[in-house]
Amino acid sequence: MAMPPPLFAAASHASLLLPSPTIHSSTGSRRPFRLPLRSSRRPPVAAAAASGVPDEWGDRSPSAPEPPSQPDPPIDDDEWGRDDPSASGNSRPVPVTDEWGEPGVPEPQSTSAADPPTNDDEWGGDPAPPPPPPPVPEEDNEEERREELKRCLVDTVYGSDLGFRASSEVRGEVLELVTQLEATNPTPEPVQATHLLAGNWILIYTAYSELLPILAVGAAPLFKVDEISQEIDTNSMTIVNTSTISSPFASFSFSATASFDVQSPSRIEVQFKEGSFQPPKISSSVDLPAEVDIFGQKISLGPVQQVLNPLQQAFASIAGSISGQPPLKLPIPGNNRARSWLLTTYLDKDLRISRGDGGLFILVKEGSPLLDQL
Repeated sequence: MAMPPPLFAAASHASLLLPSPTIHSSTGSRRPFRLPLRSSRRPPVAAAAASGVPDEWGDRSPSAPEPPSQPDPPIDDDEWGRDDPSASGNSRPVPVTDEWGEPGVPEPQSTSAADPPTNDDEWGGDPAPPPPPPPVPEEDNEEERREELKRCLVDTVYGSDLGFRASSEVRGEVLELVTQLEATNPTPEPVQATHLLAGNWILIYTAYSELLPILAVGAAPLFKVDEISQEIDTNSMTIVNTSTISSPFASFSFSATASFDVQSPSRIEVQFKEGSFQPPKISSSVDLPAEVDIFGQKISLGPVQQVLNPLQQAFASIAGSISGQPPLKLPIPGNNRARSWLLTTYLDKDLRISRGDGGLFILVKEGSPLLDQL
């Protein structure tokens, strides 16, 4: 079906068919009749722009721009219609409306700074796992390692007679433990740490060659090295080395006194001055062991004990007369043999490791719990 032509098209065709009106002038001539045009009060473009009608090209002029809208005033409500505590500073309940504009139930605000902790998560599931324990400080780990190394060192030298009977395997283990302890020395300047250096130190192991004669006497039958100690006085800058040997009949003690000078934060120079021999302490009773081991042979001392029993009274009288005598002191010549140096490579409140020109010394401070392991 054919579409009817537009009205404006029909009107234009109709105007072509209708004759134009004519006006006869007085002269008898015929001229066409035209309607007068009414003048506009404003220019076409301005009028089109004001009315928003299309111009002569068919374009619609833009309307005048609207003034910018003012921003909404700030409010203290959050997205749920509640007062913002941070803005108002109060926590009163505020009426709220739901999404349909209906009033809802006031929701009170909590006055606490933070919600109380709960064991459940936001979905009501299982509680979150506890946080991992804080890491152990590195200083604590190093301290535990030092304590373990010290215990191992004391256990290794046990039964070696201060190193005199130590096997090559034991000497190797001792040297390895000493090296590890020296690497973790907590006192980098031991000579300056007088509160740790001062005191009486008990020797538990040595590789010093000049002490071998004393240790050899302690290994002889009926003799024993009770103790070798070194007392350091940092106020008078003196050192006293003392050795004690005991037997069933008496105990003998002798010492050497020396002064020292500080050469570096870890090294001192020692100058021996004099030797001292204490009077022997005679035993009031003689108690011999049941047997002794001489060159691998077991020898019984029962007959000797029976002979000495009648002499108990004589030993008691001798002990009383000698015990009150002063010690015998001998000066030590000030030559190069009387000089020595001592390097402290490890120092703490319990243990001291020193190296001298004659070997290695491992000492434990008097009263330390490490001595209970020996």
